[in-house]
Amino acid sequence: MTSDSSNATADAIQDGVRETAPEAADQTARDARNDAMRDALHATERAESEEALGFEHTLGSSADAPRLLVFTAAGRTCACELSAIREIIPNRRATPLPGAPAFVTGLINLRGAIITVLDLGVRLGGAAVPSTRGSIILAESGSKVVGLGVDELRDVQRVPRSAIGPPDDAGRADGLVCGVLRIGGDVVVLLDVAQIVAHALL
Repeated sequence: MTSDSSNATADAIQDGVRETAPEAADQTARDARNDAMRDALHATERAESEEALGFEHTLGSSADAPRLLVFTAAGRTCACELSAIREIIPNRRATPLPGAPAFVTGLINLRGAIITVLDLGVRLGGAAVPSTRGSIILAESGSKVVGLGVDELRDVQRVPRSAIGPPDDAGRADGLVCGVLRIGGDVVVLLDVAQIVAHALL
């Protein structure tokens, strides 16, 4: 290899390092935020979580102002009511289910319980959540528990129910969306966890 070609190769490697470094830093920041959110949500029992997370009691009862977990999936900002969440765990590889729909990631064994995990990114018509990052939200409805794979945990917000508008026709048609709201400058899609869980295994 000539000196010129060696220099060119070295320059290309350095350019690649410079390009990937910001991406790696962004991913590290996302992972840290996910870890912090999981720690905060697990810090106390659900009955004490409002005080532990520093919420104000100025919006009335929880029926009037539900607490929402805000997260991203498929490039969309989504939310679900915190009361429907049992636990949040780091993402992990699941055992595939032959013949299952594309949005079904597979099965995981969590402390002896077998749980079906759905890829919420694919369920919403977008890209799959990589198994090496993100989180699994364990959502429950009745006796059913389903894992929802999401890209990034963003925040917990207490929002007046009057600020939640109806979904558009597309969201209403597929049964996944039960409302739309704004948090900061973001349009947030409120997911119907009961519907998602109820139809997960059909």
